[in-house]
Amino acid sequence: MELRQLGYFVTVAEELHFGRAAERLHIVQSAVSQQVRRLERELGAELFDRAPRQVRLTAAGERLLPEARAVLAAAERARAAVGARPPGLRLGTCTGLGEHLERVLAHFAERAPGVPVELVATGAGERLARVADGRLDAAFVRAAEPVPGVRVVPLWRDPLVAVVPAGHPVAARAEAALADLAEVPLALTARRANPALVDLVVGACHTAGFTPVRGPVGGSLQDNLAMIGAGTAPLWTVVYASHARLLRGPRVAFVPFAAELALETGLAVPEGARRGAGPLDGFLGACAAAAQDLGGA
Repeated sequence: MELRQLGYFVTVAEELHFGRAAERLHIVQSAVSQQVRRLERELGAELFDRAPRQVRLTAAGERLLPEARAVLAAAERARAAVGARPPGLRLGTCTGLGEHLERVLAHFAERAPGVPVELVATGAGERLARVADGRLDAAFVRAAEPVPGVRVVPLWRDPLVAVVPAGHPVAARAEAALADLAEVPLALTARRANPALVDLVVGACHTAGFTPVRGPVGGSLQDNLAMIGAGTAPLWTVVYASHARLLRGPRVAFVPFAAELALETGLAVPEGARRGAGPLDGFLGACAAAAQDLGGA
């Protein structure tokens, strides 16, 4: 049994979706499925009920989940106790950062050469909790609710763009009006997974005079893009503009909105963090430099 396998199991258990778990872990879905299967074979028990449209924990999985979390937490404490983790930065990430993350990491490498960065993908609430209790040094967040012991440094606004089939009339336009998509089902994540994004998009549709037709809910971004590109049924969704540039494909089109839809991205840091020295200070400087890049683009 490997710590990596337990980490993958916990992530799938939190998402109840192998695709979303793979996105959080920044690896391909097949690798997650393979490692979880190996863990199940070693334990001699099925940990997930893999129904066609829903993944659920089995009784064995429910019993394992708290124990797996305890093992992972103990491993982290052990590393810290003996100084096994080199001084660096533990950074929580969120989906859709795209080129922004590349810019920030490039600027940080210039400011702090040789300082390692550990990227940790988890839910927004968990990210803030880990910053508060010291398990993360900082975390990217969007429209975050205040948490005791954590402050959020504003960084930049992240505009959204519409994703439509390449053959849809909107795909040929320089800008998309929400009203043009009123009759097309909207494939969007479940609100519990990203309430700020869902509220922004649905609220903008209401302002434009319609309630969006709900399409598939809760699928991974890769799943939604595949369905949109396949064209078997009309669908649309949204992605962050910085991420869209990394997702280009011949079957889908990414179209800016005529009226900007955007969320504020910030960096959650411990309340007591002060500018001065250390990896976190250098990372804040890298974020500021990346924001300036955006302003000059």
